[in-house]
Amino acid sequence: MKTAEGNDSLVWVDRNGNSVTQSQLAVLKVAECEPSTPAITRDERHHELVKKGAELIAESEQNSGVELGRPSGARFRTYERLKKYVQDKKGTAFVTEELLKAIDDIYRYPLRQSAIDTLNRQLPSGISNQQLAELVVALRTDERLCIVSEEAEKREPQIICSLGLFVES
Repeated sequence: MKTAEGNDSLVWVDRNGNSVTQSQLAVLKVAECEPSTPAITRDERHHELVKKGAELIAESEQNSGVELGRPSGARFRTYERLKKYVQDKKGTAFVTEELLKAIDDIYRYPLRQSAIDTLNRQLPSGISNQQLAELVVALRTDERLCIVSEEAEKREPQIICSLGLFVES
């Protein structure tokens, strides 16, 4: 599911709609199978369980208070790096008004998918904090950084995919 905040989440619910785990790795491991594994008939409660899973994800996100998403996500990592960069460079010419506005936007609004893709390519490549700051400011200047205002407020959670994984009885 892509949440209203723009975070990708997975959940595994049991037949009773109880959360087993929201660990992405655990969910993907359970779903792993060989291409020759035969499909089974969709469980009659499939859609009801998907709805319950979506509710659990939404509740978890709301209760966690995590506005920036997962610590491994581009938004969280970019925000944290730039926040520390500003603290380290406070009072220097490196901390511009444009950079501060970009950091505020990252905190307040979800990133555009193109910005997520760009940041996910750059962050692991060893981009310096200065280069990251320049990239983020350029993305903001070109209106390619965040989904701002009404557009962000009207985002609805989206179910991307659902799998019914049951042991046939």
